[in-house]
Amino acid sequence: MPLASNLPVIDNRRYDDLVAELRTRIPRYTPEWTDFNDSDPGMTLVQLFAWLGDMLMYRMGQVPELNYLKFLELLGIELRAAEPAMAEISFPLTLTAPQPFVIIPRRTQVSAAAPGSPAPIVFETDRAITAIAARLSSVQAFDGFAFEDMSVANGSALESFAPFGNAAGIDSALYLGFETAALFPQVELDLAFVTASAGAPKYVNCGTSSARFASARMAWEYWNGTDWRPLDLLVDDTLAFTRSGHVRLRTPAPGAMVSDTVGEITAPRIWIRARLTQAQYERPPLLRSIRTNTVSATQAQTVRNEVLGGSDGRGNQVFRLSSAPVLAGTLQLEVNEGDGFVVWTETRDFFDAGTRDRVYVLDRTTGEVRFGDGTHGAIPVGNGDLPASNIVAREYRFGGGSSGNVAAGTIRTLVGSIDAVDANAIGNLQPATGGSAEESLAEAKLRAPSAIRSRGRAVTAQDYEQLAIESGPIRRAKALPLSHPDFPGVKVPGVVSIIVVPDSAAPNPTPSEGTLRGVCASLDTARVITTELYVVPPVYRQVQVTTDVVVDDRADLAAVKSAISTALLQYFHPLTGGEDGQGWPFGGDVFYSRVYGRATVPGVQSIQRLVVMLDGIEAPECSNVTLCDGELAYSLAHVVNVSYAVGN
Repeated sequence: MPLASNLPVIDNRRYDDLVAELRTRIPRYTPEWTDFNDSDPGMTLVQLFAWLGDMLMYRMGQVPELNYLKFLELLGIELRAAEPAMAEISFPLTLTAPQPFVIIPRRTQVSAAAPGSPAPIVFETDRAITAIAARLSSVQAFDGFAFEDMSVANGSALESFAPFGNAAGIDSALYLGFETAALFPQVELDLAFVTASAGAPKYVNCGTSSARFASARMAWEYWNGTDWRPLDLLVDDTLAFTRSGHVRLRTPAPGAMVSDTVGEITAPRIWIRARLTQAQYERPPLLRSIRTNTVSATQAQTVRNEVLGGSDGRGNQVFRLSSAPVLAGTLQLEVNEGDGFVVWTETRDFFDAGTRDRVYVLDRTTGEVRFGDGTHGAIPVGNGDLPASNIVAREYRFGGGSSGNVAAGTIRTLVGSIDAVDANAIGNLQPATGGSAEESLAEAKLRAPSAIRSRGRAVTAQDYEQLAIESGPIRRAKALPLSHPDFPGVKVPGVVSIIVVPDSAAPNPTPSEGTLRGVCASLDTARVITTELYVVPPVYRQVQVTTDVVVDDRADLAAVKSAISTALLQYFHPLTGGEDGQGWPFGGDVFYSRVYGRATVPGVQSIQRLVVMLDGIEAPECSNVTLCDGELAYSLAHVVNVSYAVGN
């Protein structure tokens, strides 16, 4: 039996209970007191002491809670700070740009409107990018025999297209045509590719053998007017267009790339192409869009040269940054003890710190910076020349929260200005993802027992699940021992697959490849060295309920219909659904009787018909629907037909 069932309650009486108890004692101790009305002065004193007793018992009842939190603090369990969202933002140049390219600096800020708040949500670019004035206006797919114009599909960003045709054989090619009146400059050309997948690969393999290799090899070339010449490939994140990412190329000297007509495009363009020299695709790749002048951005703002204060030479000094939450690993703290500013290092705690170790502890949520006591961690020495300013945050970034998961096309306000950038055309083609709020105290309490049990080491299935949740914006995780993603249904010794569900407002939260890699990196340090580990996105099965409901004649039809739809949508939610409200269980079957019960909301007289559909296939009425191991149910909408009984 859990110990929680045997924990004693110190005192469960409240104010009304104390007043009633005192009333019953009056005749026993003071029989001459006969007026028990509230207007009696004696009753006023009774109520006063009952109120004081209620407050004392309430404070005594907080002692176990205080002890629990102190034990968590002693064990190093803190609330996880908010994490920032990520997005890809495009910076088109104006048609009248005087130069063929413009440098978009690192940390360029672009904002989005925050719903319900006057303060905008600010994103900063993660790296500098060379934005070109030449416009990518033509996209063609060549399957080895014929060209197909894909320009319209690429422009819509809603349609998908096969860049190498349906076969994707050797010498198939993707042709990109750039429209420009000037010579194409010699720059690092950055091309952003968005695949047509849901945003996550089949799996990510963790460990020393986790490097992924492309299923094809491509040669990047440009047209010089008479022949195709090779381009220098600097980076290919896309693994030959099998995942979203960036391709960076070094273009030749101005004038080497010549405008010409190619394929189905009759207007002259500057052409580059990606030609397959070796192809072994399991499935031909599908793209949703190709964009230039696009760079990743993080929901954060950078603060530089912030003075925290001056050291007075005492131990355990605390200073506070002006902005929080702070992004992990971004604080650069310097202290001037008389010999110039010296960098101090962030540490998790002071337990392993020595007397001379120049370290500090940062609370990312509050922005609090704490120094050591001279025994565990050095004490910053005071500086007479800078008595109030010898501790400086040279740079840090703050931001984060689920509010950063904004929709596509909403990050469009440039903070400041950049010459030749078309401020009206800036935007994010895809929604921002990955933002999560600070962990609540209730969530930390649920996490604490598993964190203590695992101690940062992944041995049992529960250890893998707990460490996966701690590794990033992950709400749920499920470990499948002996399960290999390439061999479903076959028990493979030494293999563990971890299904992760991110913290997202989507009806079917799907982790990005970056999230899968982050979980992999965290689990790789904790796994047993002989374990072959895979992190996989969840497999979703869409559930739709169609029901005919007879409503009580005293109830409102619209209200009952809305209540049934809301109840069913919540019931089939991967994060908040299921019988316990903790998310639909992995591999949990859909029981007809329980769905029937969820549809029976107040105001329902009877249910004439109820049918469950799984991925568009109707199940037999009154029968359960089976899900495979690890699968999750979700729903987008339900068909609810409501009516009053005939004759009412």
